[in-house]
Amino acid sequence: MEYQKLIEKRYSVRAYRKDPVEKWKIEKILQAARLAPSAANRQPYRIILINTLQRQDELRKIYDVDWFVQAPVVICICGIKSQAWTRNDGKNHADIDCAIAMDHMILAAADLGLGTCWICAFDVENAKKILKLPEGVEPVAFTPLGYPVDLSKEKKRKKLEEIVCYDFWY
Repeated sequence: MEYQKLIEKRYSVRAYRKDPVEKWKIEKILQAARLAPSAANRQPYRIILINTLQRQDELRKIYDVDWFVQAPVVICICGIKSQAWTRNDGKNHADIDCAIAMDHMILAAADLGLGTCWICAFDVENAKKILKLPEGVEPVAFTPLGYPVDLSKEKKRKKLEEIVCYDFWY
């Protein structure tokens, strides 16, 4: 799909069919993350692919809404700050690198006819426990992955004039 159409088409899906996602599509989505840019090309993250079948109750402890566990797959991206590039003022880029990789996966999914929904409002401690994350690894974002049931709605976004400055802040 042409890129501009893809970003216009993508939306946050909040209803999923139970149909399984083909392995080749999951592979393409994961490859999109692997190819995403990261600071100093460090790729300071791990992606956890979670099959929701028979894990709904457990996953609800991470994010308790029906549609989160409705999709056949949930993806979690975890940052590893110790592996990330850090700017000279101390700014660690693990979260930024995770966000770029997650966005690549979400756009790849939309291109393949799949739905996703970026989730950051989850229970971090339960996610760490349920996913058995080691010390120093932080869950950054989740998304369900599956075939959408719902239809996209008109996107409400600010006008360019509200978010863009030219040459300096004003």
